[in-house]
Amino acid sequence: MSLRPGPIDVHAHWLPQHLFGLAPGSPLPPLRDHHGELHLGDLPLSIRTEAMSDVTRVLADTDAAGLGARVLSAPPFAFPVAEADGIDEFVGTFNDDLDKIGRDSGGRLIGLGLVSLHDPAAARKQMEALAGTETIRGIAVPPLLGTTSFDVAPMREILGSAAELGLAVLVHPMQLPRPEWSSHYLANLIGNPVESATAAAALTLGGVLDDYPSLRICLVHGGGCAPALVGRWEHGWQQRADVRGTGTRPPRQMFGELWFDTLTHDVPTLNLLRAQADPGRLMCGSDYPFDMGTPDPLQLPHAAGIDDAALEANARAFLGLDTGENDE
Repeated sequence: MSLRPGPIDVHAHWLPQHLFGLAPGSPLPPLRDHHGELHLGDLPLSIRTEAMSDVTRVLADTDAAGLGARVLSAPPFAFPVAEADGIDEFVGTFNDDLDKIGRDSGGRLIGLGLVSLHDPAAARKQMEALAGTETIRGIAVPPLLGTTSFDVAPMREILGSAAELGLAVLVHPMQLPRPEWSSHYLANLIGNPVESATAAAALTLGGVLDDYPSLRICLVHGGGCAPALVGRWEHGWQQRADVRGTGTRPPRQMFGELWFDTLTHDVPTLNLLRAQADPGRLMCGSDYPFDMGTPDPLQLPHAAGIDDAALEANARAFLGLDTGENDE
């Protein structure tokens, strides 16, 4: 697929209004529009409804941000995290709608689809269908499924299929509640970074990248608090047999094979990420249209000295658009 030239935002969200009921079995109340503002049940989300669901608004905001293109994925509350009848239909409808808006966007929108998280066989068939589209370049998944992450089934099998099919994977936390995080929005401010760090640990300590060396997997929000923990993981790997039990290479080396967006919220934290990660695997991310995102996703990487050419090249590599095989 031919994208419009310019930096690519790999971390933005979209959900058509007819899917506001969320995936079957969702533990969350449905989304609803209330006087133009998006609510999750009775909870206001500080998001204009059209920014989440109206493609015309999304395109206008993409242009206003100075982006060449935007990669859309489902908001995390739409992830199909429950085992329930109708999941495959919900996933298929979202993916079909996402493909259509990408095809109609003039090279400004592409997507990352959904898969049935509890059923690796169904997920593989869904990914095979996605691999046959021009506009969907991978999948978006949560870092945790129940009490497990990517180092065990079923998520490990899903990553294996994505790697084999050449699909990118974007990992987005779900803001899971805990009693000690019930105030001050801590389920987001602390919880989301911890979820991402848990995923990073599963990937680097669990041997996942050894098994699937071609896997392209991105942790949003700059990997959460994972960049600050790499040295601790490295020390544990050197000192403890149980930490070395699965992976064959030290975690610092494995960490350099992960991808990240630059949405760290300040330059010092972005510089820490740059020190721990491969600079060729850092990409622009906005978290559009959430309140913890930014309408100007280029400002922070520019302030840290990352230019548009690098942001575009890195995102194209992550999305599998740099080889010429699918970028027509």
